Amino acid sequence: MTQTIPPQPGIMEIALYEAGSSHVAGRSDALKLSSNENPFGPSPKAKEAVTRAIHSMHRYPPTDHAALREAIGEVHGLDPDRIICGVGSDEIIHFLCQAYAGPGTEVLFTEHGFLMYAISARAAGARPVQAPERDRTTDVDRLIAAATPATRLIFVANPNNPTGTMVGLAELDRLARAVPQAILVIDAAYAEYVGGGDQGGPGAHPDAAGEAPYDGGAALATDRPNVFMTRTFSKIYGLGGLRVGWGYGPREIIDVLNRIRGPFNLSGPALDGAVAAVRDRAHVDRSRSENARLRAWLAEALAAHGVPSDTSCANFVLARFAGPEIAEACDAALKDEGIIVRRVVAYGLPHCLRITIGDEASCRRVAHVIGRFMAGRSGQGA
Repeated sequence: MTQTIPPQPGIMEIALYEAGSSHVAGRSDALKLSSNENPFGPSPKAKEAVTRAIHSMHRYPPTDHAALREAIGEVHGLDPDRIICGVGSDEIIHFLCQAYAGPGTEVLFTEHGFLMYAISARAAGARPVQAPERDRTTDVDRLIAAATPATRLIFVANPNNPTGTMVGLAELDRLARAVPQAILVIDAAYAEYVGGGDQGGPGAHPDAAGEAPYDGGAALATDRPNVFMTRTFSKIYGLGGLRVGWGYGPREIIDVLNRIRGPFNLSGPALDGAVAAVRDRAHVDRSRSENARLRAWLAEALAAHGVPSDTSCANFVLARFAGPEIAEACDAALKDEGIIVRRVVAYGLPHCLRITIGDEASCRRVAHVIGRFMAGRSGQGA
């Protein structure tokens, strides 16, 4: 008789994470707009750096990530000693839960927050807790009300995925002050997309009045002992395939996380590519500007077809339909045309589709197919 050895409590409660689809059956030319990838790809300088790095793949990478931490610190005006690098920001999130959460504790996040928060909380044996949002936007008062003495971590994606909405830094500061026993983790994976020259259009920062340009929460993580910021190279830098992320916060937290970080968690090519990417500000600026322009265009085009979306501060829009069955039918219509977007049922938004902002041709193609779909439903009296 074979004895089954049970895993730690909470592990089997984890629903497997499902990434955005990348294939449509029977088509080799599918347009993938399901994973919020940069349609312009990585910086040419990052490609060159990775190409050079292949000649050293027989060597172990540096364990201290010094060159990357210094480059990040230089570009963002941060202390490199307060930066930790990981396999995407996902690994940093996992480190935080492993280090600060556990049995008898709670990890708090918003109801439409990134799925990895609950996954990492359960993996650490902690209880994941959702706080309601207000109109698909983080509600700080509800987060404060949901916090208990057992709360150890509060995750707020700002801008949020999959809604694209965000709150001002003053609100996040209020949250950190109200729950001093917990670490507020500002997940700023989409920080570089905030603004971008849209001049108050559908992609503008809704709380920008009276605030400095959005820094992802870096200033709060500098000044407050219970604030930590995570960032990624997978979005605007176009390095999703290399898996590089970073975190910034108090030295005490960095010291704790480094004690559980694997010594060689990032490869040499990934490190070299990220250094080149973060220093190529021209590529970032172009990507941000084009995203802002096309984000505004797509949101307005969809609205004209009767498909609203909230003001997005990221590189996607969350298209809302009258019901789950319409969203499912529209998704099928898009797939019939070789277009892959993201169903967000797992995020509690079954009536929505998350659509990555592609290049101009991609945006026009999506708008055309959705417009035709909606017109067809109108013609049927739906």
